[in-house]
Amino acid sequence: MITKFDSTYVGTVDLDNLGYLGTPINDRLYSNKELAGALYKAEEYARTMDRLGYDTFWMAEHHFQPEGTECIPNLLMMAMHLCGITKNIRVGCGFNVVPMWHPLRLAEDYATAEILTRGRTVFGVARGYHTREVETFGAPLTDQDANREMFEEGCDLIFKAFNEDKFSHKGKYYTCPPEVPYRGYTLKEITLVPRPLKLPVECWQPIQSGSDRAFDFMAKHGMSGVIGGGSAEGGAVQRHMDGFRGAYKRRGVELAPGERLSLGYQFHIASSREQGMKEAGKSYEENMKMFGELRLVRALSEEQIAAMRNPALVPSVKLPRIEDAVKAGGFLTGTAADIIEQLKAVEKTYPGLERVSCSLPMGTPLATALEQLERFAKEVMPAFKGRVAVAAE
Repeated sequence: MITKFDSTYVGTVDLDNLGYLGTPINDRLYSNKELAGALYKAEEYARTMDRLGYDTFWMAEHHFQPEGTECIPNLLMMAMHLCGITKNIRVGCGFNVVPMWHPLRLAEDYATAEILTRGRTVFGVARGYHTREVETFGAPLTDQDANREMFEEGCDLIFKAFNEDKFSHKGKYYTCPPEVPYRGYTLKEITLVPRPLKLPVECWQPIQSGSDRAFDFMAKHGMSGVIGGGSAEGGAVQRHMDGFRGAYKRRGVELAPGERLSLGYQFHIASSREQGMKEAGKSYEENMKMFGELRLVRALSEEQIAAMRNPALVPSVKLPRIEDAVKAGGFLTGTAADIIEQLKAVEKTYPGLERVSCSLPMGTPLATALEQLERFAKEVMPAFKGRVAVAAE
């Protein structure tokens, strides 16, 4: 039963000239003042969602994007600040890119935020998908096997630090602690100070490829998963649901369909589905321009990606349209009643699902986003039984 509603803001400026025929992403360049403004927008999102009874406000860690598309470099610093200006909402790290951190620095910083925000900071981990970011920080991404190895070892070390009073680790990428002299003895073990107060740590990871290796690793550490973006359409959801449940079953844990998962959607409430697609269409296309080239929309061809870079090529290529996403179920639009109907169908199909994340496509102006979040909270969320009781806990 769906009882928790989240939303995600990845840290964009108010983009102009949107859509496939608009400004190519590589041609966008915003001033530092405009880029910094993305952080102030996060404040408005968090305050609005807190007032309206949302459960978790998710943000994304990204770096070096003067194009104005993802401009929040440190989620834990943001969580500390946003929990200080709100009362109840949780702030989610969606997601900390583990290969770009030393695992113990990430573990320390999360523990500090978890303690000082009284448990309102939610941990999340990912492998990364921007070569410009990950490789600049000295970690591999073009070598996907090395990236996965480094991610998995980093997570192993983080959870060891969270869960054990004293620990040591020797691996391919990290040795902690080094065997060096210290106060008259040789270091053999080390302690994370501070450790999180609430154990086990609630941890979320995005589900993209949905390989058995990835699912088994999530189950090993008791992680929850987010199925979103281009994956939240058609048969991909069912495949990911089955793969996730199968991994937990291999560890002796039976999950109901949707349990320990969140489904992510984009949405736009309007007077009708047709009007909603008309109003949100260019923002949807901007979203595709951003994430398609980064292989987060896996069905795209090289010709389609080239057209997303060059508006002159758009008429010669069939590109994904918002109508396709609405038909496939990944984009919710129409009246509030239309969206309720779609989410009720999802709830029926996946009875273990408690959480959905409904967000605005990239490029949506702040004023429109806040209006849509308010409408969703007042017109959609009350239709789901148990939500008020959960929000009041």
